[in-house]
Amino acid sequence: MNSAERFLQDFHQRRPGTTPPAFSGLSLPGRGSSYEMLAATLATAQPPARVLDLGCGDGFLLDLLAREYPEARLIGVDMSATELQAAHTRLANRSVLLNERAQCLSIATGSVDAVVSHLALMLMSDIEQVLEEIHRVLAKGGQLSAIVGRAFLLGEPGQRYLQALRAAARRDQLRPLPLVDPRTQSQSGWQVLLGHSFTSLQFEELDLEWTPTFEELWDSLGETYDLDRLTPANRALMKSELRTATHPLLRADGTLLTGWGLLLIQARAA
Repeated sequence: MNSAERFLQDFHQRRPGTTPPAFSGLSLPGRGSSYEMLAATLATAQPPARVLDLGCGDGFLLDLLAREYPEARLIGVDMSATELQAAHTRLANRSVLLNERAQCLSIATGSVDAVVSHLALMLMSDIEQVLEEIHRVLAKGGQLSAIVGRAFLLGEPGQRYLQALRAAARRDQLRPLPLVDPRTQSQSGWQVLLGHSFTSLQFEELDLEWTPTFEELWDSLGETYDLDRLTPANRALMKSELRTATHPLLRADGTLLTGWGLLLIQARAA
């Protein structure tokens, strides 16, 4: 386990369930939230009977899948025991939950029909090994559907956030902590990563609009990895700086126009 993975494990032990509140309320017209769009990729003429949620967190997506596909056998995998405790509470007995790393799954070869992952796959270290494991556990022709990050905050608010964050990181003398493989930051990178073992690759860029007040923006950002690394005093100073920097961007109703850039990936196991 490298330093990035140790940080992620510690973060989610302390802060389980941070992702659903940030994304479940954002949607595209007619398509719903990113969770609902991910679940919809499984709605074929013959929905999968066995589904694995990789990086399942507190079980939000599994809960949705259990309601959408009540006949499916669901499995959730996460490396955070605290997240899985929350998932147990949410799901009761509707899913098998495994405290494992995606790089070394105990799941039998060819035993699942679909693998889904919501904003987790791009954070996994040794991504080639993860994809090999996904391919191994999938039945031939089985489906991989994943939502991954593409752009952190859209528009000018995102640019001003990055400027404030870089200044704060310098003040705390933070060392770089590469949480993602650079190849997972672009469609072309995913094409290379998936091209060895997967076919029928499909990519769709999703821009989820978000119009928070400054306090709503800051409260949400406070649940992110970047701000978690800052000292409390430095975090408070960054908040003040960001408030000043984004004030000219406030609209008449006191909100900021921004959003999240996501990428929906679909592929089939060769």
